[in-house]
Amino acid sequence: MPKVLVSDPIDQVGIDILSQVAQVDVKTNLSPDALVQIIPDYDALMIRSGTRVTEAVIAAGKQLKIIGRAGVGVDNVDVPAATRRGILVVNSPEGNTVAAAEHAVAMMFALSRYIPNWDW
Repeated sequence: MPKVLVSDPIDQVGIDILSQVAQVDVKTNLSPDALVQIIPDYDALMIRSGTRVTEAVIAAGKQLKIIGRAGVGVDNVDVPAATRRGILVVNSPEGNTVAAAEHAVAMMFALSRYIPNWDW
């Protein structure tokens, strides 16, 4: 069974889904050195925006096959280094569209009620 390291907080539902097909270890707030130390044991890495996946992490991840970003973009992943090693880098660009839409509507309400004018 593949081993997945989840290095940033994600919803328990996501962990439960992953657990159906892999052994999942959740270890958050790892230092860069700690991540380099433990990544050789894993086939996959699930991150959000808190973990930086550097060339050193990728080089240490001898078994890594995929790096998944739970969110938009992959700016915290050294994609060229992953590509050179044949590691897939994926993200979930539509994961927060509802939250973004809700925020946009809230900002429109705030502007229509002149709320920013009262922030002294």
